[in-house]
Amino acid sequence: MEIIVAPSAGFCFGVKRAVNMALDAAEKFSPFEKLNTIGPIIHNPQVVKSLEEKGVFPIDDIDCGCFDTILIRSHGIKAEVMEKLKSKGLKILDATCPFVKKAQNYINEAASKGYFIIMVGDKNHPEVQSVISFAAKNRFLVVNNFGDIKKVPISEKLALISQTTQDVNFYKLVIDYIKKQAKEIPVVFETICDATMIKQEEAKIIAKGVDVMLVVGGYNSANTNKLQNICKEIQKNTYHIETEDEVDSEWFINAEKVGITAGASTPDWIIDRVLKKVREIDEVKVKAKDKAKV
Repeated sequence: MEIIVAPSAGFCFGVKRAVNMALDAAEKFSPFEKLNTIGPIIHNPQVVKSLEEKGVFPIDDIDCGCFDTILIRSHGIKAEVMEKLKSKGLKILDATCPFVKKAQNYINEAASKGYFIIMVGDKNHPEVQSVISFAAKNRFLVVNNFGDIKKVPISEKLALISQTTQDVNFYKLVIDYIKKQAKEIPVVFETICDATMIKQEEAKIIAKGVDVMLVVGGYNSANTNKLQNICKEIQKNTYHIETEDEVDSEWFINAEKVGITAGASTPDWIIDRVLKKVREIDEVKVKAKDKAKV
């Protein structure tokens, strides 16, 4: 089989930065200092587990008083939570992705000018919760499907912003729809990060030319799930997996070309293990064919 791996598969800049900050902090801190992140630093269980082995643990309750230093996750945190942490006088290491930080600043500025904020994304995702917290109270709407768009207050002065890992095409559709319906031309912020756009375009191209498509990454990773949805629309034989242990040899019985991509939270070592597993399956296939010829 021919195996095609997306060039941009794996860690994006923001994730790599956050993980490196966690590793650096873990090395510098004494065994007696407690280093925690609010929630998992990135959406990859295997990376989170490896960081726990080095002394970096996620927590959910900032009032537990069980930490010395807090590392802000790549998705960022709510504005009010950050203020609360500062009021406690804690040492804070901010690993918020620069693209997320930019989105927070955009919303803060737009809100101060009286704009009603429309954010395209998953309202339950920590990045969306962190970014939208910079909007004025009751002056925002999170949109995640076409049904939500109908709730947009078109008579308002609107500002549109997107989750950094949102599907590019869906964001464009929302922008076009609101521009046609709104009484005033909305302000549009381009906040989908470059890495997301590149990954999505690569995934489309590869999925069109293969018999099987593997999307590697955490099941709780928004951008990985977006990649899976994009690929599934093009290639029905698309499989979302977290590790090489989930690769099924039956997927490749009649496959001649296999594509592999991975979300922005997926480390190289997991991608390498998946690639190795697929190659091993291919070797077994080749040997079986050769044996059948004899």
